[in-house]
Amino acid sequence: MRTIPDPGFADDQGAVPPEVAEALAGYAADPDGRHAATLAVLQHARLLVPVMAVLGEVEYDDAGLAHDKTSDMATVLMRGRDGRLALLAFTGTTSLRAWNPEARPVPVSVRQAAEAALHDQAEALVIDVAGPVVFVVQGDELRALAEGYTLAEVAGTQAWVRPGG
Repeated sequence: MRTIPDPGFADDQGAVPPEVAEALAGYAADPDGRHAATLAVLQHARLLVPVMAVLGEVEYDDAGLAHDKTSDMATVLMRGRDGRLALLAFTGTTSLRAWNPEARPVPVSVRQAAEAALHDQAEALVIDVAGPVVFVVQGDELRALAEGYTLAEVAGTQAWVRPGG
């Protein structure tokens, strides 16, 4: 028998945690002034990364009808107007289903989502692309999260620190 590791979200029902909803509402009201504070909350949250079935091989029967032979599950990347790729993630199942009701939610930590984005050569992590509030993590912030840094207040300013190191 094969054991599947527990991702750490066993009791998760897919709802947006209240502190995440509150942080995103604050960000919506003041995007420039609340970006760091919102990121400080999100860095500890669970995200849902959508995966979709992607057709692999197609087999044709004697009548010429196509049948799926294989399919794979893949994360979803979005290309922005500027040509950069971004990995999509959602704070809850409601926003994920608003984007695409056929997507399968996979719960991950923000660090795992950032790692996956960089692994897929994405330059950003777009959270809740279908709203109600879109939040983007990119550049140094994306790399810091992927490398295990935490955004914390140090001497009255926000700084990236590595826990335990």
